[in-house]
Amino acid sequence: MNEFDRLVDGYHRFRQDRFTRQNALYRDLAETGQSPRVMVIACCDSRADPAMIFDTAPGEIFVVRNVANLVPPYAPSDDYHGTSAALEFAVTGLGVAHILVLGHARCGGIAASLSGDGRGTFIGRWMSILEDTRRGVRDSTEGDAQPRALELAGVGKSLENLMTFPFVAELVREERLQLHGGYFDIATGILNLRDPSSGEFTSVLDGAPAFT
Repeated sequence: MNEFDRLVDGYHRFRQDRFTRQNALYRDLAETGQSPRVMVIACCDSRADPAMIFDTAPGEIFVVRNVANLVPPYAPSDDYHGTSAALEFAVTGLGVAHILVLGHARCGGIAASLSGDGRGTFIGRWMSILEDTRRGVRDSTEGDAQPRALELAGVGKSLENLMTFPFVAELVREERLQLHGGYFDIATGILNLRDPSSGEFTSVLDGAPAFT
């Protein structure tokens, strides 16, 4: 059985188990539409799936995933803006009350940014969103600590960029929308949340260190 066949096999398990158990929920979502209250902006890394990390039900979170969980600055133009379009739909269409930028450990996009690896047509340009942040991390952090430092700083940069979108900033000022930063350690399974005042990350597990 090849990799794609395993996906189809997984679908059959889903259809027989989870879909059957949650059939009423799926039918309700199909008939009434989605109304998630939380948007998660996450990395497309296959090891950091928000639906699994937060054990959510269908329709519970609205997710956009991209390389390194980045939010670009507000820059309307004739170009294509997938992340910005998803953000606009979540905020102005669905009326989400919370946006979580979820970073993670061992991010390949962050590693590419630090190494200056701009291979491909699109990756280097996309990671340039973090150019100023990357320079700051390189100037202030020792080599081995740079990847994690930039992963964390990247969450902060995306939260900063969120506030450049007028429809986000307005609702935040009116206290109708809250922005959050998170960081998931793949090896330990520890979730850390960012303090909006200090920018520090703290584990949500009592007694667990934020990082190992």
